[in-house]
Amino acid sequence: MLKGVVPRAVILLSGGLDSTTALAIARGEGRDCYALTVRYGQLHVCELAAAERVGRALGVVEHRVLTLDLSPLAPSALTSPDLAVPKDRSLEEIGAPGDVPITYVPARNTVLLALALAWAETLAAEEIWVGVNVLDASGYPDCRPAFVDAFQALADVATRRGGFQIRAPLIAMTKAEIIAAGQRLGVDYGLTHSCYDPIDDRACGRCDACHLRRKGFTEAGVVDPTRYAT
Repeated sequence: MLKGVVPRAVILLSGGLDSTTALAIARGEGRDCYALTVRYGQLHVCELAAAERVGRALGVVEHRVLTLDLSPLAPSALTSPDLAVPKDRSLEEIGAPGDVPITYVPARNTVLLALALAWAETLAAEEIWVGVNVLDASGYPDCRPAFVDAFQALADVATRRGGFQIRAPLIAMTKAEIIAAGQRLGVDYGLTHSCYDPIDDRACGRCDACHLRRKGFTEAGVVDPTRYAT
């Protein structure tokens, strides 16, 4: 990186709590942030509106929304109306070893990171930021450190110039730690959306994402700004 040149970073921005915090950290480290949101066939577009709000509030240089429907190839409770979002699971069930719930979208993070890599190469950006974390998650295989390391190796050999860095600053953090980090950076979590099955733009309060979000705010000692239907 040339002296005096502000490094560019592509941020995968879903509008959720984690990706918003990752964006705030990148901005806090002095990056020029380019946000990429993907309409991948998710049934509920609340998160797309949240991503737009967050991008504006955190001052991204550019925010692209790309449509690439994964639902015909990657059925999930998030992309198929025929599959029900699990509700009222205990935290023990959510975090059970080996449990991969039906809300997992096959290969989603692989596809999204590949799209971010394409844009990063075009922009001559040095970094790609993703808000995955392996703790307080729903057991998704593409949120593990091994996945991030594997994609880093791919990025090194799959591009013309290489030299990209995959940044996953939240990978080993709990939701409470993520929220505390965002609080220090002035994140307004009222702009974000996490729910898998919202009701009239309100969070259902019963899905895995709602339980983990609520748990995070409680453990962080921070007032939860989420509007819950229940």
